[in-house]
Amino acid sequence: MGTMNISLPDSLRDFVDEQVEQRGYGTSSEYMRDLVRKDQGRQQLKALLLAGAASAPTTPVDASYFDALRARVRSAQG
Repeated sequence: MGTMNISLPDSLRDFVDEQVEQRGYGTSSEYMRDLVRKDQGRQQLKALLLAGAASAPTTPVDASYFDALRARVRSAQG
């Protein structure tokens, strides 16, 4: 695992320390790793949403679409 040092103003360092204490993180590094992972997830979701918005329109979704989807899920579950 690599090491990265960051500089924070006192107010942000105090905030991080509070979050570590209040939210049950063992260290500030654990807190920062969790923030980075969550940001990665948000960026991946944003990319998927943008790709979906840029894709060509498909058949409109209606009740029969969801009925067929439920049937496929049930059959896949066994």
